[in-house]
Amino acid sequence: MKQIVTIIIATLIATSCTVYQKYTRPEIATDNLYGAIECSDTVTIADISWREFFTDTHLQALIEQALVSNADMQIAAQRVVESTATLRSAKLSFFPSFSFDPSYNLNAPLNSSLSHSYTLPINASWAIDINGATLNSKRSAQSAYEQSHLYRQSVQTALVSAVANSYYTLLMLDAQLAVSRTTAESWRENVRIMKAMKLAGMANEASVSQTEANSWEIEASLHNLEYNILQAENALALLLGTTPQKFSRGSIYEQTFSQSLSVGIPAQLLSRRADVRSAERTLQQAYYATNIAEGAFIPSLTLSGSFGWQDQLGKAVASPGSWIVSFAARLATDIFNAGKKRANLAIARARQEQAMISFRHTLLTAGNEVNNALAKCQTARSKTDARQKQIAALESAVNSTQALMRHSESTYLEVLTAQQKLLNAQLSQIADKFEEIQGTINLYSALGGGVDHNEDISTLPKRERRKK
Repeated sequence: MKQIVTIIIATLIATSCTVYQKYTRPEIATDNLYGAIECSDTVTIADISWREFFTDTHLQALIEQALVSNADMQIAAQRVVESTATLRSAKLSFFPSFSFDPSYNLNAPLNSSLSHSYTLPINASWAIDINGATLNSKRSAQSAYEQSHLYRQSVQTALVSAVANSYYTLLMLDAQLAVSRTTAESWRENVRIMKAMKLAGMANEASVSQTEANSWEIEASLHNLEYNILQAENALALLLGTTPQKFSRGSIYEQTFSQSLSVGIPAQLLSRRADVRSAERTLQQAYYATNIAEGAFIPSLTLSGSFGWQDQLGKAVASPGSWIVSFAARLATDIFNAGKKRANLAIARARQEQAMISFRHTLLTAGNEVNNALAKCQTARSKTDARQKQIAALESAVNSTQALMRHSESTYLEVLTAQQKLLNAQLSQIADKFEEIQGTINLYSALGGGVDHNEDISTLPKRERRKK
């Protein structure tokens, strides 16, 4: 008997080293996560709050509205409420359960008088967590609770980026529409001039028709731009959780961002990117699920007892009431379910490995997004000077060909070509500006910007965490 008890105790001690062990982050290599980008400074633009990063007051108002009314943000808030209740339930599992179970009995045997009795017991049961199931369930619930906050942060980061991109898309389309309208007006004037030159015998019908066709092409492009603006406004309204409408906005030429595009060191993504941290919380939950599966091989110990009063009514003298007290301890384990437990353990370990792979992949994806966003922004900035010089040269060409057209019928094709190239260059310049802004926004989002990282529940003191 002593040998059996010794074996059981030794098994419990050996297994508890695993099932009670807390999760620790595995070694994750972050070297070269940003590719060839040199990373020596720990400062990152993600440290800037979105109100400081986006200085346009119109955009700030739109983001504030989206954070309140967006459907995804509201769902994320409810997930926090749900996980809070789940965590509270998991914490209460450590306490014993009590029940009040009164009973009343009435006996009426043949040829005998009635007898009455009642019992007023309070029952208690307490499962001792020798296999770590309760502790690991609580830790898993804590991880899920933190993950719900991280999910909300991830949604907020994506939402701030989406609203900003939609807003600046509108500014780009507004600028392109303004340039196209100015060009369309210029081409109406060209048509008038060509018709006058034809009457004076300085131009032929072909040159007039060609000029009119080009003018109508630009007129048609105005309608396309107006439709694109309507679509962009509708998409923005959906993000804001409101009906389609016109939105107050500034000009793309007024937008300024910091010239510094500091990305910090790659390791910071582990603590700043909400989706990366959420993937790690999934790994945590899988780790604790494996602990629970391992703890299933340990017997369960339950303490139970009752305390109360019982009495037989009407017979207080012969059989006075009395107190009742009972206590029991039950150690139980399954005998024929070892195969099922091993299968469950194999499933838990496989899921933990899947979570680990997903965690690493999420981190690699984050590094890839940082690299792409930074390259996009730098490429757009590098085109600025060349594009300005191109536009200056084309404006000179347009002025020269227009002057020649008034004195020679053979230059109308040069005028058409020069003005069309100028329009395309002006539209491309606006697109370059938008591309630079979009790259900056994407970089800010890829680094985990757009949220207040001090609100992360895992970093709050326990007292503040309880308030949450």
